[in-house]
Amino acid sequence: MTKIALLSVSDKSGIVDLAKFLIEQGDWQIISSGGTAQLLQEHHIPVVKVADYTGSPEILGGRVKTLHPKIHGGILARRDMTSDAEDLLAQNIPLIALVVVNLYPFQQTISRPDVSLEEAIEQIDIGGPTLLRAGAKNFKFVTVLCDPSQYPQFIALNGKTDLTYRRELAVSAFRHVQAYDQAIADYLAGTPSYTLQGINPKPLRYGENPHQSATWYQVGQTPSGWSTAQQLQGKELSYNNLLDLESARSLIAEFKDDLPCAVIVKHNNPCGVAIAPTLDEAYEKAFNSDSTSAFGGIVALNRPILETTAHALTATFLECVVAPACSPNAREILSKKANLRVLVLPDLNCGSPETVRLIAGGLLVQASDHAPVDTSTWQVVSQCQPDDLTIKELLFAWKVCRHVKSNAIVISKNLCTVGIGAGQTNRVGSAQIALNQAGALAQGAVLASDGFLPFSDTVELAAEAGISAIIQPGGSLRDQESIDCADRHRIAMIFTGQRHFLH
Repeated sequence: MTKIALLSVSDKSGIVDLAKFLIEQGDWQIISSGGTAQLLQEHHIPVVKVADYTGSPEILGGRVKTLHPKIHGGILARRDMTSDAEDLLAQNIPLIALVVVNLYPFQQTISRPDVSLEEAIEQIDIGGPTLLRAGAKNFKFVTVLCDPSQYPQFIALNGKTDLTYRRELAVSAFRHVQAYDQAIADYLAGTPSYTLQGINPKPLRYGENPHQSATWYQVGQTPSGWSTAQQLQGKELSYNNLLDLESARSLIAEFKDDLPCAVIVKHNNPCGVAIAPTLDEAYEKAFNSDSTSAFGGIVALNRPILETTAHALTATFLECVVAPACSPNAREILSKKANLRVLVLPDLNCGSPETVRLIAGGLLVQASDHAPVDTSTWQVVSQCQPDDLTIKELLFAWKVCRHVKSNAIVISKNLCTVGIGAGQTNRVGSAQIALNQAGALAQGAVLASDGFLPFSDTVELAAEAGISAIIQPGGSLRDQESIDCADRHRIAMIFTGQRHFLH
């Protein structure tokens, strides 16, 4: 029995291969319209134009092509209802089993700065969403494909789809239409809304605590970020694992193109960060900077894991390790720690352009704070001038500091954190924690603060510990007090002009 497939796509990617597959099966007839029909004909693929199929020509310059009972009756008919079958027979309407449609490029069109309202309106698809909704509504009997990325799986199944798969495709189609309609509404309103939609839910064992339920959702139709990571081994990822992994990823992304770097995160704050000529040395330095906190931590590396690093990683208890790659030998070594979650994320610089927080009755949305650091905007405000090595050290500390919860103080030496004060209600408290942790290593080290220093108290503490240079945003009405204190103690001080609060 011949099956009918309706192909009408704006994005022609993969459509020729899909059409060839259908014809090669021997039991499919293709109907199509407009540019899709023309493309298939150019590739010598048998196709019946929609106008010939329905007996009704395209009208209104192509605005009306597929809006016809012979099309929608064939899609919407319920195969298990006698009355529907009688209607189709009376009207000579064949069943349509496959709907392959994607929509006019409205969003691409309106992204052009010179686009006119008339141009935008002409890119509002009418027939396409109607076909998708009809096919998706009748997923019990009809398969609907709305994205070229779906074609390979359909082909792999030899076109034989079950109810579960057709339902998944229907959900994708409805979401595709929903996003399309939202873009149109926002454009015409002139005031965009903000829609955050999660798909492919993965229930987690629990949230931050055992009494809290939690679910991991993918954002967007195409997997990205952590949805693309390959977990090589270990237990399922938990809610807290994912939060800490994201903190580690966002920090290691600061040093993706630098020398080998290792980051260790605990409870959403870095507890050890280091750069070194080799990854082994970087991890050793990061671990030793606070080995107590590193126990049970999350490790991110900006280089592939090799054998020697794998041995070091198995020497203590860690929750997770993520790197851009992992050698087979390293993987075998890591497998001895069965519960250790090892992930490969080739693109460590895959952060979201926005951060979103839920509050009672609303959403807070902001641009993410991951723009590259521009040292050309820095200003040396002290009499003591930092040399090139000190500038390099200050840059390292500054990059780490913006990933530490406010109030944040980072002490670093030899491109390794030696003291981190995080999340205190006052900056002096954070400085005391960081300097106490650094101990004797504070001598000659540098200090970074995510916010300005409105009083000289933090500078005095730094001077007593032997800090040689300080980097901070500046911008306080009492900046001069801190500058004068730095000058008294011959400490170099740099203002970046940019604050990095992290709440």
